[in-house]
Amino acid sequence: MELFGLSEPTVRLIAFAAIFISMALYELLSPRLERQEPVGAVKAKRWFTNLSILIISSVALRVIFPLAAVGTALWTQERGYGLFHLFETPAWIGGIIAFIVLDFAVWLEHVASHKFHILWRIHRVHHSDLGFDLTTALRFHPLEIVLSMLWKALIIICLGPPAVAVLLFEIVLNGAAVFNHSNANLPLGLDRWLRLVLVTPDMHRVHHSSDKRETDTNYGFNFPSWDRIFRTYWAQPRRGHQDMEIGLEDYRDNSPIKLGWSLLLPFRK
Repeated sequence: MELFGLSEPTVRLIAFAAIFISMALYELLSPRLERQEPVGAVKAKRWFTNLSILIISSVALRVIFPLAAVGTALWTQERGYGLFHLFETPAWIGGIIAFIVLDFAVWLEHVASHKFHILWRIHRVHHSDLGFDLTTALRFHPLEIVLSMLWKALIIICLGPPAVAVLLFEIVLNGAAVFNHSNANLPLGLDRWLRLVLVTPDMHRVHHSSDKRETDTNYGFNFPSWDRIFRTYWAQPRRGHQDMEIGLEDYRDNSPIKLGWSLLLPFRK
């Protein structure tokens, strides 16, 4: 698939790089929290580990499931699979519905990754990060990335959405994850209004609290509406953003900044 004369992976890479660099500069120039790195940790090592996990996860996905989301959408289009093809749904309507359904599917998957023990063992790699910045958005174990893509592929096969809508969703999802994991300083007034339509960094930071009551809230990546509808929304951390503790209670040393430790975490007792 091509867009503006560029291949789908190229379009995604350009969009991701533009968002990542922009948010990295924003974090640097206007950080929300002025925090030191955990004792014994070095920020460069954290970034190296989180970026390495992203690269390993991307390679694993290409090897195990090369079609990915957009490839699956093209495959369903060629064969006429899915509800949209069955009911001859106009492309623009199908695209909008698919975007909303896929966002809900990702929210539901995120909830499941906290509620089912076997999924939590994998997802805790993401939550074990003792820092909270845009690289935390990259810290998803390869197993979780593959399982997530298989789940999205199932939804896509059932719906049969336009491939361009799936591409747009993937770009927005990745960009939103980088944004709402960032340590960007948004004016509090803007945050209050923006979180009505988009998950903000302050909103998602609550989800990364070591307090389990707060970890079990604010599961959204794009839209905050699912958390409000299903009553998993929590406005602010109990201890405040400056004093809240990030990460997991079980891993308070500098182990999470180590690449090997992070990749093996799902298999530890």
